[in-house]
Amino acid sequence: MPFRIGPWELGLILLIILMVFGLGKLPAVGDSIGKAIRAFRKEQGHQEDEEATGAARGRGKAARKTV
Repeated sequence: MPFRIGPWELGLILLIILMVFGLGKLPAVGDSIGKAIRAFRKEQGHQEDEEATGAARGRGKAARKTV
């Protein structure tokens, strides 16, 4: 694995984020990241559902053609 992040590197990254955004905007940034992750998971679930129903439809069409 090329990117191994240890505790010191993680702490440094968090310190830089804190310096860039400041304490006042940090909760807003966390909230927006959380919303983005939730939206991504929701859309990923919809895509998997569509693939599953599309595969089922495709099998049904193939079965009809062979009969």
